[in-house]
Amino acid sequence: MSTDRKGWQRWVPAWVWRVGPLMVIGLFLAGIIFWGGFNWAMELTNTETFCISCHEMQENVFKEYRHTIHYTNRSGVRATCPDCHVPKEWGPKIIRKIQASNELFHKVLGTIDTPEKFQAKRHRLAEHEWARMRANNSQECRNCHNFEYMDLTEQGRRAAKTHPVAFGKGMTCIDCHKGIAHQLPPIEQEIGAPKPVTARTK
Repeated sequence: MSTDRKGWQRWVPAWVWRVGPLMVIGLFLAGIIFWGGFNWAMELTNTETFCISCHEMQENVFKEYRHTIHYTNRSGVRATCPDCHVPKEWGPKIIRKIQASNELFHKVLGTIDTPEKFQAKRHRLAEHEWARMRANNSQECRNCHNFEYMDLTEQGRRAAKTHPVAFGKGMTCIDCHKGIAHQLPPIEQEIGAPKPVTARTK
């Protein structure tokens, strides 16, 4: 700090006087504008409207989702696309957004631009998303469904019996709850009655 200045000027770092107070103020304001713009763009791309702005999503998974309890239910509480597919915490959200840039690449390539192409890749796409959710312990699910706050006495008999066992084994939501917002590809789940063995499940 400068020692040859008087009053409040002594408390201003010397580099501010070298660069110029107006320049420092300008850089500060530019930083605020940049940060605000960045966060505005992040939130804009984190809405259901943005998610279904391409026909691949609107004509496939969004149509399925509209017929599930996550879209409409007795309480009126909805889980939108980003609620399930984008973490709320800033760091994981940025990572997810970077990963999603790959989806823009495939949009340009037209990888799933027809229902037939989408169905052909549905299993692979689902496996990728399930693996991501396993890796983060179903973080997005637990924003609304936290095991610590579950009242097992209010759950059905099977759920009340299964949840403590599953969590005791270190399982996570997506291990059992697949296909609750989108149609399942042909897979075998570890819940419900045993399925007959077919050529597809062998």
